[in-house]
Amino acid sequence: MQAAIKTRYGITAELKEAAGGVFFVDIDGKRVWDNLVTYRFPEDAEVFAEIDRLKT
Repeated sequence: MQAAIKTRYGITAELKEAAGGVFFVDIDGKRVWDNLVTYRFPEDAEVFAEIDRLKT
Protein backbone atom coordinates (compact mmCIF):
# COMPACT_ATOMS: atom_id res chain seq x y z
CA MET A 1 0.00 0.00 0.00
CA GLN A 2 2.74 2.45 0.93
CA ALA A 3 4.60 1.79 -2.35
CA ALA A 4 1.40 2.11 -4.38
CA ILE A 5 0.63 5.51 -2.84
CA LYS A 6 4.21 6.66 -3.50
CA THR A 7 4.02 5.49 -7.13
CA ARG A 8 0.64 7.07 -7.86
CA TYR A 9 0.85 10.33 -5.88
CA GLY A 10 4.56 10.85 -5.23
CA ILE A 11 3.99 11.06 -1.49
CA THR A 12 5.31 8.83 1.25
CA ALA A 13 2.62 7.37 3.46
CA GLU A 14 3.44 7.23 7.16
CA LEU A 15 3.14 3.80 8.70
CA LYS A 16 2.42 3.45 12.40
CA GLU A 17 2.80 0.12 14.11
CA ALA A 18 -0.26 -1.37 15.78
CA ALA A 19 -1.15 -4.71 17.32
CA GLY A 20 -3.68 -7.41 16.54
CA GLY A 21 -3.96 -6.82 12.81
CA VAL A 22 -5.49 -3.36 13.24
CA PHE A 23 -5.28 -1.28 10.07
CA PHE A 24 -6.46 2.31 9.66
CA VAL A 25 -6.03 4.79 6.85
CA ASP A 26 -6.13 8.42 7.92
CA ILE A 27 -5.81 11.28 5.44
CA ASP A 28 -5.13 14.72 6.89
CA GLY A 29 -6.49 13.54 10.23
CA LYS A 30 -9.68 12.06 8.76
CA ARG A 31 -10.18 8.30 9.07
CA VAL A 32 -11.16 6.90 5.67
CA TRP A 33 -10.58 3.19 6.31
CA ASP A 34 -10.93 1.08 9.44
CA ASN A 35 -10.60 -2.68 9.24
CA LEU A 36 -12.35 -2.99 12.60
CA VAL A 37 -15.44 -1.81 10.69
CA THR A 38 -14.86 -3.49 7.32
CA TYR A 39 -13.13 -6.66 8.62
CA ARG A 40 -10.73 -6.62 5.66
CA PHE A 41 -7.68 -4.92 4.20
CA PRO A 42 -8.51 -2.27 1.56
CA GLU A 43 -7.72 -2.65 -2.11
CA ASP A 44 -5.36 0.04 -3.41
CA ALA A 45 -8.16 1.46 -5.58
CA GLU A 46 -10.36 1.99 -2.51
CA VAL A 47 -7.70 4.05 -0.78
CA PHE A 48 -6.92 5.93 -4.02
CA ALA A 49 -10.60 6.85 -4.34
CA GLU A 50 -10.58 8.34 -0.84
CA ILE A 51 -7.38 10.29 -1.53
CA ASP A 52 -8.85 11.60 -4.80
CA ARG A 53 -12.13 12.51 -3.11
CA LEU A 54 -10.36 14.51 -0.40
CA LYS A 55 -8.08 16.26 -2.90
CA THR A 56 -10.99 17.91 -4.71
